[in-house]
Amino acid sequence: MADRYKNIREAVTTDNVRYRVNAIYPEVPLSEDDYYVISTGGDRYDILAQQFYNDHTLWWIIASANNSERASLIVEPGVQLRIPANKEKILQLYSEVNKSR
Repeated sequence: MADRYKNIREAVTTDNVRYRVNAIYPEVPLSEDDYYVISTGGDRYDILAQQFYNDHTLWWIIASANNSERASLIVEPGVQLRIPANKEKILQLYSEVNKSR
């Protein structure tokens, strides 16, 4: 299971409340090896991530690849979704973008 918050710095407010700095998500590059699926009722980003990556915590890769701005893991039925094939490359990009934060 990938911990996307592992390298995200913690900060403290003036009231001594601890929080993590917002993560930055990289642009997910297109690849000819990407998968495309049409969503059906009940599809969720975390379930798709489990099916394709064997890791439900990587739901954000699929959501980012599809420019999802919804505050939900639920996917609308009938939408074509791109499932990036090279998750390792995206995790590397994520790490690079956030290593100095």
